[in-house]
Amino acid sequence: MNGAPNETNGVHKKVLPRLQIINEKQEFTKDLPPFMKDEWQIADVGFNYNLVAVFGSQSTGKSTLLNRLFGTSFDVMNENSRRQTTKGIWMSRGKDMNVLIMDVEGTDGRERGEDQDFERKSALFSMATSNVIIVNLWEHQVGLYQGANMGLLKTVFEVNLQLFQAARGKEKTLLLFVIRDHVGTTPLENLSNTLTEDLKKIWESVSKPEGLESCTITDYFDFMFAALPHKLLLPQKFEEDVIKLRERFVNTNHKEFVFKPNYSKRVPADGFHVYAEGIWDQIMSNKDLDLPTQQELLAQYRCDEIATVAFDAFLGKIKGFRQPIESGKIIEDLGPQMEEIRNATIKQFDKDASRYLSEVYKRKRQEILNKTNSQLHVFFLGQLKNLTKKAINTFNARIQEKLKGEGYDFAEVVSNARNDVETFFKNNAESIVLSQTDWTFDEEFTQLCESMNEIAAKSRIEETKKMIKNLEKNVQAQINEFVSLYFKTPTTDMWGKIIGKFQEALNKAEQQLLKKAKSFNSTEEENAKSLENLRKRSWQQLRKKIDDELVDNMFLLKLRERFEEKFRYDEEGLPKVWKPDDDIDAHFRKAREDALKLIPLFAKVQIPDGIDLDIPSDEEFVFEESLIILSETKQHDLNVRFKRESDAFYLEAKRSVVATTARVPYWVLLLIVLLGWNEFLAILTSPTYLILVSFFGFIGFIIYTLNLFGPVETFVQMIASEIIKVGKEKAYSALQQGHPASADKFGQYLDPGTSVSKKEQ
Repeated sequence: MNGAPNETNGVHKKVLPRLQIINEKQEFTKDLPPFMKDEWQIADVGFNYNLVAVFGSQSTGKSTLLNRLFGTSFDVMNENSRRQTTKGIWMSRGKDMNVLIMDVEGTDGRERGEDQDFERKSALFSMATSNVIIVNLWEHQVGLYQGANMGLLKTVFEVNLQLFQAARGKEKTLLLFVIRDHVGTTPLENLSNTLTEDLKKIWESVSKPEGLESCTITDYFDFMFAALPHKLLLPQKFEEDVIKLRERFVNTNHKEFVFKPNYSKRVPADGFHVYAEGIWDQIMSNKDLDLPTQQELLAQYRCDEIATVAFDAFLGKIKGFRQPIESGKIIEDLGPQMEEIRNATIKQFDKDASRYLSEVYKRKRQEILNKTNSQLHVFFLGQLKNLTKKAINTFNARIQEKLKGEGYDFAEVVSNARNDVETFFKNNAESIVLSQTDWTFDEEFTQLCESMNEIAAKSRIEETKKMIKNLEKNVQAQINEFVSLYFKTPTTDMWGKIIGKFQEALNKAEQQLLKKAKSFNSTEEENAKSLENLRKRSWQQLRKKIDDELVDNMFLLKLRERFEEKFRYDEEGLPKVWKPDDDIDAHFRKAREDALKLIPLFAKVQIPDGIDLDIPSDEEFVFEESLIILSETKQHDLNVRFKRESDAFYLEAKRSVVATTARVPYWVLLLIVLLGWNEFLAILTSPTYLILVSFFGFIGFIIYTLNLFGPVETFVQMIASEIIKVGKEKAYSALQQGHPASADKFGQYLDPGTSVSKKEQ
């Protein structure tokens, strides 16, 4: 759609690209966006651009005027043919300025004849899109209705009232009348007045909407006037005046500068093609042109495009957060990073979208803000989950570490760990709560507190068990000590002493338990339960120690020790040597009776008056039954067994008396003295014999004094038996080497089992 100009201006040597945006078939081009971006490089200027359209009859030099004013390259009429050159609407960018120029097909052309449809459509389109409309007319047309395009202007006025009735006095359009071929006969001022009067008359005849009956033409339009001399007759003057007219478009300090802010349609350059196409579609569909709706549609379209670009960039920046969070890691400075990325996205959106309709922009801004917050909320929840997990692990680790030490206060340990963990969680959670969100972490904090309570409760139970176990060990150690002590020397008040010591140890343990329980924040119910368990288990430990001390063999040993103490030792603790005149039977009965008194003494635990143990009973344990140590059957059995064992002591005592009371005749003694006198003298005179006799005599005296004849006899018998056995084995070995057959017979005589064994060998 580019075309070369038919004439070359000496001032503007550079050929600017142009584009037919609406062709003669009334079709809107799809090539406008790339032209604005690449050819005209105006897509990124935002609101910093303006748009000028030109009206006028066909072949009045509109394109020539635009080419001279803005350096464009629109086709101009061939003087030889004088036929239509501009078909449809063409657009180009002004040289060295952010101005878009529309060259509109001329009115009243013979090519379209009476078909005025396109003239009205192009007028509507120009009014809706342009800041300034140049009305190009010849001087001799001033005062004419059709020649000055007054009919078309009436249509423009009516449309303008429909389009801009809500923008009265705020948003205007400038109509710049350029009077061509002005010869100077009639001053420009007079021509301006004539045109102004004609315009007012047209305005008065325009049908006005309800509420705007009193509005004036100046509420919606400003007028400027300019005159140019004849191009062919005064070419130099024409060029000079064109340059002066150009100053109105480029010099912001010019008193008649045309691009005033209130002429802007507030359509950013990057959205102009969408806006313009929407306007043309509305015109072509014969619908009432609703400019605010078109601006809203444009804003929605462009804001959606801008939001999509910004959001795609946003997704690319945050994708690095997903993997660490899903793997359970805590990202440092996640909150500031998310805030920075989100704000950069919103800033990018604001930069391009804030130029569009405010209501739409604000709505779309909130939408993209909500979308970014929604995406980031996933990472917020993931970070909270990881924070909660780490906080719980930290709390548990700190408690376990502190509980390994000595002298700790459980409540203080839990409180310090809880405060540290809560501070850690809150600080990190608050750092990832973004502004302009309703994010909270109350639920996660509640979950954390519940988990810490569970850990603390579990640790408290474990520590309570450990404490009670230690207390039980201490009680057990004391029980073992005093039970063993009192059982060694049992007396009638033995149980009173044992129960007293037990009560003392138990009270001390209970005091320690209650003291520790305060640091555990235990309830009264829990303390009562712990005390019951401590009493019960401590009593069971006492019973176990009693049972261990009173197993059958141990108890029989105690009975035997008591019996021997009374029967075999005197009051001074020395061994007794029974004499023939001693009443062994009475001593035996008394010693045995004293020993047997231990059976009923140990049969049941006697609780002294004034001591209330308060040992709880349950289905598996009955305190009253635990007081019974020896049943009736067990007592009878022990009685019988002890009597049998004590009989041996009685017989031994009797034998010792019999041995000492055996008499040797006196004549035998005299004979022994007479026959052994020489040997007696030999012993006395020989140091060796004297030492041997003295040694063996001393040994015999000790055996006699300690009444050890029985053990010595047993020992001698064992020695003799072993000597005989060894002798037999030696004899058997000797015979086997010399006479095997005799050896076998001898072996069978000695020990048949031995003989068989030897044969097998």
